[in-house]
Amino acid sequence: MTQASQDDALDADKRRRVDELVEQEEGATNRLSGWKGALVTALAIGATLFHLYAAYDIVPTQMLRPIHVGLVLLLIFLSFPLAPRWRDRIRWWDVLAALASVAVVAYIVEGGEDFGDRSSLPDRLDVWVGIAFVVLVLDATRRTTGLIMPVVALIFVAYALIGPLLPPPWTHKGYDVDRLVGHLYMTLEGIFGSAIDVSSSLIILFTIFGAVLQSSGAGKFFIDFSFTAMGGKPNSAGRAIVLSSFLLGGPSGSGVATTVTIGSVAYPLLSKAGYDRNAAGGLLAAGGLGAIISPPVLGAAAFLIAEFLKISYLDVIRMAMVPTVLYYFTLLVMAEMDAGRFAIASTDMSASRTLWQLTRGQGFHFTSLVSVVVLMVLGYSPTLSVFYAILMAIAVSYLSRETALTPRRLAEALANGTIGVLGTAATCASAGIIVGVVTLTGLGFKFSRIVIEYAGGSLVLTAVYTALIVWIVGLSVPVTASYIICAVIAAPALIQLGVPDYAAHMFIFYYAVLSEVSPPTALSPFAAAAITGGSPYLTTLQSWKYTMPAFLVPFVFVLDPAGVGLLLSVPKNGTWLDVAWVTFTTAVGIVGFAAAAQGWFLGRAGIAIRCLGVVVGVALLFPSIIDALSSRISAEHIAWVKAVGLVLAAVMVGVQRLSRARR
Repeated sequence: MTQASQDDALDADKRRRVDELVEQEEGATNRLSGWKGALVTALAIGATLFHLYAAYDIVPTQMLRPIHVGLVLLLIFLSFPLAPRWRDRIRWWDVLAALASVAVVAYIVEGGEDFGDRSSLPDRLDVWVGIAFVVLVLDATRRTTGLIMPVVALIFVAYALIGPLLPPPWTHKGYDVDRLVGHLYMTLEGIFGSAIDVSSSLIILFTIFGAVLQSSGAGKFFIDFSFTAMGGKPNSAGRAIVLSSFLLGGPSGSGVATTVTIGSVAYPLLSKAGYDRNAAGGLLAAGGLGAIISPPVLGAAAFLIAEFLKISYLDVIRMAMVPTVLYYFTLLVMAEMDAGRFAIASTDMSASRTLWQLTRGQGFHFTSLVSVVVLMVLGYSPTLSVFYAILMAIAVSYLSRETALTPRRLAEALANGTIGVLGTAATCASAGIIVGVVTLTGLGFKFSRIVIEYAGGSLVLTAVYTALIVWIVGLSVPVTASYIICAVIAAPALIQLGVPDYAAHMFIFYYAVLSEVSPPTALSPFAAAAITGGSPYLTTLQSWKYTMPAFLVPFVFVLDPAGVGLLLSVPKNGTWLDVAWVTFTTAVGIVGFAAAAQGWFLGRAGIAIRCLGVVVGVALLFPSIIDALSSRISAEHIAWVKAVGLVLAAVMVGVQRLSRARR
């Protein structure tokens, strides 16, 4: 075998592994062609057009949510096989499940208002239809996201049924099958609850928005722009990864997709610059992870924050702005330290066009990053904002011949808009089962009381326990599911101890996102490792190293009285100066932790400097550590601890400068 054929075989193996990892996140789809593939595409386009119509005109809630779930189930059963070995074509049982989904939704819609009125006393047909519907939802979730989420939902169902048999403090009066099924699918507090509300009105529209941008070449433009802007500069490869991740991640909202898209282009440049395979994969995965926390799309869970808190999505974007900047600031600092540690070279990333030529030709794609936010600021609802942003993205694509959405590309974008949301929508439906059980049994308040008791009333320990709970749940379920589960069972504990509700939910959101780089569901690092040829687990450890300083920031939300300033909320009895101050001290603390993790600051950092970096980080990010066993945190103590942290940071700078001068 020639060297060229060996390289081709290696590239094919990499592509196969990447595809397998993407399928772990999005599910293994049927390989359909001919009229069957055209049928599924036509159904997906029809679903997209329906949701666009629902965004512009009024569709009653009792119709929109069931029809949304029905369309999702129909497409899942036709697109995702019962098992991977049957993905060659649509089987009879897939058709049966698809038709059953349509029949159940028709039964719900046909029932009208009387259907919901008899939820507490459903008749026999209601119960059997409801059981069939729950089974269909769980199977659809299993097909798209794996077995864990349905199993978790079934555990919650069992909890509702066997309440009297459980030991205190978990015991409750228990509910029979009729009452439980009626609550889960005949009310707006179960499967058709807040998660599906957000999925049907916002998540799918933003997914359509991202699909239109991708088909119009916006993703390629953002990558080209980043690499052209950073070409020829010190550590240009690392900086380009950070910039392109920020630009592409904002409208993408998907960690794995962003990692794969950038990695396939950027890894050769990272390798040429001097990054080893695992470090390159870790940086790519960390950059991709930023897509889930970056405005204007963030991840699907961000839309749920707005629904749970009954605030506008614009408020969620506002709260995410500073943490997003700090996240990418962390990546940039870590990449710059890498440049010093590994003597990363400047990389020639010259393109056929200059930065000005590139911007002049396709700079209109930047409107996609701001159009949604601008429209919401002008007073439009999030739904109408993204609707008009989709129309704008389609219109501006015709400003360039190479980006114009031809009928074929437009049809592909419309189909991908719905296909891309299937896994998330199924997860939201299954999560509705969990939320329904929690609201019916009062599990959330029980769980919060238990956590607070174990923490001895200490806010610090409660925050640590909550972070661990979210992280553990996130090991086995997707980000959206992890957030929903923990928002209803863990957030009340923080809120009861005085943490503002929005800060508690943002805390849980960020630790749910951490699951993207946490094994065994570390899909972003695993996908990056498949591209670079590195070790999946070493790449995961590298991605942890890159992201961990930033993921310590959420503790500032809940432990520092001024920490809500990071969410652009003025602290109680404070001013905007307090917001600027907490942002500055947090950024300095991140640099301290980064220096400790990298073993490099202004130069090579020995044990003493690394330990000093940890002390600086703890003092500035966790000043309340001195009150770890107290339920109250002293603002005066926090101010003194932060002052000490800044002094020690100045000492680090001075020592490193003297060391460089001696060398």
